[in-house]
Parts: sequence; structure tokens; C-alpha cells
Amino acid sequence: MADISFTGISLTRADVVAVARGEATVALAASARAAMDSSRQTVEELAASGEPTYGVSTGFGALATSFIPEERRRELQRNLVRSHAAGMGPRVEREVVRAMMLLRARTLAMGNSGIRPLVVETMLALLNAGVTPAVHEYGSLGASGDLAPLAHAALALIGEGVVELEGKDAEAAVALAQVGIEPVQLEAKEGLALINGTDGILGMLVLALADLEMLLDSADIVAAMSVEGLLGTDRAFAADVIEMRPHPGQAVSAANMRAVLSGSAIVSSHRHDDPRVQDAYSLRCAPQVTGAARDTVTFATRVADNEMRSAIDNPVVTGDGRIESGGNFHGAPLGMACDYLAIAAAEVGAIAERRIDRMLDPARSQGLPPFLTNDPGASSGLMIAQYTAASIAAENRRLAAPASVDSLPTSAMQEDHVSMGWGAARKLRSSVANLGRLIAIELVTAAQAIEMREPAPGPASLRVIELLRQTVPQLTEDRVLAPDLAAAAQLVMAGEVTAAAAI
Repeated sequence: MADISFTGISLTRADVVAVARGEATVALAASARAAMDSSRQTVEELAASGEPTYGVSTGFGALATSFIPEERRRELQRNLVRSHAAGMGPRVEREVVRAMMLLRARTLAMGNSGIRPLVVETMLALLNAGVTPAVHEYGSLGASGDLAPLAHAALALIGEGVVELEGKDAEAAVALAQVGIEPVQLEAKEGLALINGTDGILGMLVLALADLEMLLDSADIVAAMSVEGLLGTDRAFAADVIEMRPHPGQAVSAANMRAVLSGSAIVSSHRHDDPRVQDAYSLRCAPQVTGAARDTVTFATRVADNEMRSAIDNPVVTGDGRIESGGNFHGAPLGMACDYLAIAAAEVGAIAERRIDRMLDPARSQGLPPFLTNDPGASSGLMIAQYTAASIAAENRRLAAPASVDSLPTSAMQEDHVSMGWGAARKLRSSVANLGRLIAIELVTAAQAIEMREPAPGPASLRVIELLRQTVPQLTEDRVLAPDLAAAAQLVMAGEVTAAAAI
């Protein structure tokens, strides 16, 4: 039996991640087959009636007024998939293609697209067999959906194009034969339904949300470690102070930082008779910045969840048997959410970079040696790690510029406003990966700073440092830093830092 049996609205974000990044298998629920059969009957009746219906008996986009005779409608659907598979550039990641295919199957399973269950079941068979179509970076404007990416995925269904199987490229026809899957011969409306969705954008948003939920916890943990390394105070994170500004995300981040700092002998050691009145903003305001990012994630999660209950296609088959053209394929809701998340990731990374720099500067680090080396001058310590952090933070600022305001008209002005949601989602993936790198650099820096202090940090910090030291030894003399930073980034992105902190 499949791990996940779904209808058009039962699929969860966790299911998407399990299929995209793991090997979870999927199947179509019986109730979804019934809904699809009903809408398919409507399409077949209209196709036989001779009444012009977009995508069934007409051309597409600016060619929607061209009537297609019945004997050429299979050719129409096949040609649509072939002509729209016009992507260029690097290959899109396997996890993104798998998420996109699953989410397209989900929309079609709602029974509003008028296609046969056979088409969806073949898509799921490709996923279960590990057959991943080759999809390219460029080609989607996010309206009418992710046309080129989805067309490249649809090519595999008809036994054309290139796919990846067991880590190697193969012609789709060869790969399908190898795994025992029969290519689909597309009928009326089916080619259009396969490509007219925002599933690539949604897939990337769902994966980014999964990463950000974990990364923001890591950001709180490592920020608290920096507070210890810089002899900061936990008083700014007190619950009664935080409650005076009741943003939900801020409260969560402050609680996380309090948990890390609980039992910290470093913090207790200077609680009294410290001449400083306030910590720098990068320490004191950490919950406000990361908390705002959390609230952004909450907003984007609501968008994603709404989309996962939506019928994203055009035209659609209504409950009373009508076929109507609409605009549900427009990616504006998703594109704006992706842009908003990129802004949040940039800000969380920017404040982390400021803490890194502060720990390395002897004028501001409260007694730590320059660049956290005991042999300054002859040794550079972590100096260039901050350069790397600065370059990544600058890159994330550039990626924070919104893509969703960059509409360009297409299809002879029929499609005169597009969402650019695919571009927003692509740059969000880069932003999220960069945030993980920035948190990793701060982790390496904070751990080094704490180990140069007396007395001991809190128990949570100790556990995180013990985890880090399994792969990244304390820096006692200069060495190549790139492997250390890469190892730390792997711990962060795998969620091991949050697991070790256990807060």
C-alpha cells in the first residue's frame, strides 16, 4: 500500500515534503477517482457537441478563437505539451520537480479539470518509480501557471523528453519501459490541464516553509549563544517586557532565547555591577527581528494552505457541469508570499552578520581577542569568516528585491499581466540556503567566543557546542575554514542544532 492516499484537498505540506525529499509513495483515493470521472464526462459531452470550448475544441492563449476539428484534438493536446516545453538554463532540483508533480496531481484530483484518473495515476506511478523529468530554470512567468516547467514534466507522461532515473539521464520512453509504465495518449483538455497550474511555485514555497520553520529556531538558539559570547544580558527578553508588544512571533523567539540562556553562568556572572546600560541592537532586538520573520512565515503558511485546497486550472468544470474560464492560474498570491519570505530571510541573516562582526572586533567584543585567535597578527582566526558572512548577507539583500512587481506581457497581449511567481520562488530558495550559511557562521563564531569565556554557558549552549565539536574542532591555530563552515551549515540545515539544544 502507498504511504499517502490523497484526494484533491487531503494532501498536507508534510506529505509534500515527504514525497519531494524522501521516498514516500502516493496513491489516488477512490473518492478522487469518482470526482474526476464525473467532470470527465462533462468534458466529453462538450467535446462531442461541437460547441467551441477553450482548451477542448479551440487553440490556446491568443489562438483561443481558432476552432479545432475533432479529428485533430489529440494532436492539439500533444502539440501543446511539446510546444510549451521551451525551458532553458540549469536543471531544477529533483525535490522541486517531485513536489511540483505531486501538487499538480493534487489539483487534478479535485475533479474540476475534466481529465481521466488514468493521467493522474500515471503521474503518481512516475513519482513512485523515482522517474524525475528534466525541468529547466527559465520558462515560467507564474501565469498561466508554470507553463514551461509543467510542460517538461508532462512530456514524460507521453513518453517524450529526458528524465532522471537512478541518478542517470535517460530518454523518457526508455525509462518508462524500464519501470513498466505505459505512456499516456492525451485526450481533449488533458494537455492543457497538465500545464496550467502554479504547482512549481507552490512546491518551492512549501519546501521553503519547512526549512524556515527550522532555521528560525536555529537563529534564536545561535543568537542566544552570541549573547553569552558577548557578555550580553537576558533582561531584554523577559516575558513581561516582551508581552508589552504582543506580536506572536516575537514571543516565541524571546521564549527560545530565554530557554537557551537559562542556567547560563556566563550571563549570571555580570548581572550586577556591569557598567553597561544596554546591549547593542543586534543582541537586544534579536526576538523582534526573528519574531517578525516568524509572523511572515505564518502569513505565507496560510497562503500555501489555501492554495493546497484550491483548483488551479483554466478552464474549470464547475459543480453544476459548466466549463468556465477564469484566472485561478495566476500566481500573485504565491509570488508575493515568496517575496515577503525573502525579505524576512534577508533581515534575519543581516542581524546575524552584525553579531558575527561584533564578536570578532576587540573594540566591541567585551574582552575577546581580535578575530577570536590567541595569536593575533601571525594568525587571522575567524576574520575572513565574517567577510564570507558579509558577502552572503549582501546577496540576500539583492534577493529581497521583489520579483512579483516585474510583470511582462506575453501571448500577443492576451496574457498582459503575469505574476513572476516562479522567479520569486527561485530566489527564495537561494535566500533560505544563504540564511542557513549565515546561521552556521554565527554558530562557529559564538562557540569559539563562549569557549574563550569563564564561567560555563547554559546547558543548551553546551549541547550545541558539543554537537559542533564532533565535526568542527575549536580553532587553536589557523587552518582552512571552508570545511568547518560547510560542516556547520550541514548541521544547521539538517535541524541537528535545534535537536541538540532541545529547548
